[in-house]
Amino acid sequence: MVTTMNLPMPSALGSLDSYVQAVNRLPVLTHEEELALANRFHTENDLDAARQLVLSHLRVVVSVARGYSGYGLPQADLIQEGNIGLMKAVKRYDPDRGVRLVSFALHWIRAEIHEYVVRNWRMVKIATTKAQRKLFFNLRSMKKGFGPLKPQQVSEIAQQLNVSERDVVEMEARFAGHDVALESSGSDDDESYAPIQYLADSEEHEPSRILETLENERLQTSGLASALASLDERSRRIVEARWLREDNAATLHELAAEFNVSAERIRQIEQKALGKMQAALS
Repeated sequence: MVTTMNLPMPSALGSLDSYVQAVNRLPVLTHEEELALANRFHTENDLDAARQLVLSHLRVVVSVARGYSGYGLPQADLIQEGNIGLMKAVKRYDPDRGVRLVSFALHWIRAEIHEYVVRNWRMVKIATTKAQRKLFFNLRSMKKGFGPLKPQQVSEIAQQLNVSERDVVEMEARFAGHDVALESSGSDDDESYAPIQYLADSEEHEPSRILETLENERLQTSGLASALASLDERSRRIVEARWLREDNAATLHELAAEFNVSAERIRQIEQKALGKMQAALS
């Protein structure tokens, strides 16, 4: 579906503003039209019907993607990921259930954008557990005011999201972006939240262990170089531009323009290259 529909993308229209304007001009389907198109797609595999369903809901993706602008990621990439979620929703949508497509698609759009944000926002590279993701996407909206959370607030948020209080404290520290005292101030309330409680190293810093760590790092670095060398020139360029830059990682659309292909094609090449590298490193 992704490559057949030829959906309008920001890079193809010159700018994000042009894309948004074009999307907003697309007609909104009535309920009857939506049902007819959905039935045509699922009974006759009519890809043009699926394309019309997707096009009529692109404005929904733009609206959802705007809610994630605070994570410092390119809005065009967020929209691209949301569009992929929308297409997955259209593929799975059952018109006989009596639910409008927009209600069904919101879950898939948000899920795809969530995955993209977690994969690409450097601050949350380790936010891979279910609890960390809950906090990542909900903690800021649940905080009252701009000050640090008090122990009672930490407890309340942990209960509401069904996560541990330690996870709440750790995620707040990442959002705050400031130094956290390693040891507690001495009060009983603060002691259990002090980083020293969960950052303590159980191993002695013996010279042999330090040398072992340095050797492992050297092997990992050489392994990464070998894995990169196993890729073709285009794949290596994409991986380096997307993942190995210290600053200003290239977007899917920038690389799509460079290689004169679609952003989805760049995404596919990237995923295949990363899989090949992972196999080489293992």
